[in-house]
Amino acid sequence: MPTEILMPALSPTMEEGTLAKWLVKEGDTVESGDVIAEIETDKATMEFEAVDEGTIGKILIAEGTADVKVNTPIAVLLEEGESAADITASEATAPVAQASADAEAAPAGAPEKSAPPPIAVSSDASRVFASPLARRIAADKGIDLSQITGSGPRGRIVKADVEGASASPAQAAAGATAAAGSAPAPGGPAVAPPQVSADAVARMYEGRAYSEFPLDGMRRTIAARLTEAKQSIPHFYLRRDIRLDALLQFRSQINKQLAAREIKLSVNDFIIKACANALQQVPEANAVWAGDRILRLEPSDVAVAVAIDGGLFTPVLKDAHQKSLSALSSEMKDLASRARDRKLAPHEYQGGSFAISNLGMMGIENFDAVINPPHGAILAVGAGVKKPVVNEDGALGVATVMSVTLSVDHRVIDGALGAELLAAIVDNLENPMAMLA
Repeated sequence: MPTEILMPALSPTMEEGTLAKWLVKEGDTVESGDVIAEIETDKATMEFEAVDEGTIGKILIAEGTADVKVNTPIAVLLEEGESAADITASEATAPVAQASADAEAAPAGAPEKSAPPPIAVSSDASRVFASPLARRIAADKGIDLSQITGSGPRGRIVKADVEGASASPAQAAAGATAAAGSAPAPGGPAVAPPQVSADAVARMYEGRAYSEFPLDGMRRTIAARLTEAKQSIPHFYLRRDIRLDALLQFRSQINKQLAAREIKLSVNDFIIKACANALQQVPEANAVWAGDRILRLEPSDVAVAVAIDGGLFTPVLKDAHQKSLSALSSEMKDLASRARDRKLAPHEYQGGSFAISNLGMMGIENFDAVINPPHGAILAVGAGVKKPVVNEDGALGVATVMSVTLSVDHRVIDGALGAELLAAIVDNLENPMAMLA
């Protein structure tokens, strides 16, 4: 009988994607392993191979269609001896919601339909989607999370949803209803304001010229993950200034020696190496948050933020502490190039315990970066700027100073441990030759 070809999950976090391009057409014969389509996920465009052999009997999803849910039928494969007449009506129609098409087809003046808010409870009543902080607060207060409606991304229950709820399930449900319909009582806990709808925002700018850009999968994922990160991760920030003169002089000398091999090290290469070594020097900080436990890693797997058109990637340099500066430089250039072309495989941008975000090359002197879960920390790197300094002998001088900020997940790393990690990073960068020992 005809076999449905389903939208694949090309990464562990993929929930939907764009069918960027069909590489076959109806009537084509395919074998197992043949590339039949290109699928654009939130991070990359990847090739999709046929699992079985047969003939493409019907293409259900046109190329260029966005927001196709994982496991949605996208085509029908016919076995030997079967024809298009064997395809049932249900197989010939893909159940993909086309919100934009529905909006265009709606008659003028028709009332807007608002979808009910998603509820973060599955058919299995024991499975509730909630942030770790919300779960901890609920456990302390004896709250039944299945009775709470979440206000976070995809209906996820967040801190604000449980702070005002009581231990009684009935009272918790009543409290959620009251919070949605009325202001909190004087002196009561703050309730997160309802999210303004897209239509309401658009109405604010009626009569003003603007362009509208629908969110693609990457932008939606970035928005959801960063919102979740700021809501659920207890960030704290540690700041240090780093004198770069010794590093810049050492870099100049080593680049002259590497010129014949056409290798040129950047300051960022030294920063990656310094962070990788620091994670080995302070192994307790080489850790990630895993919900109900902390995972402490042995290798230094360092992620580096790479800006691309419409978003960013954080490719991971695995075992960075074991690699030479020239090897790190070459690998980083390759990962950054393929990231900009959206050609990275999922295993190349997932994992790691620590990240680096460098905006110094854009003239930013200092900033605070948002932790990319489940990482324990991220280093925000500013520009090196010549500043007046007081030398060890008390005399005034001029030095190239770079400001860095370490954003830390307090669940994973406490203040003193974070300070120790940052001190190790500073020491490595101010004494660059020691990193090669």
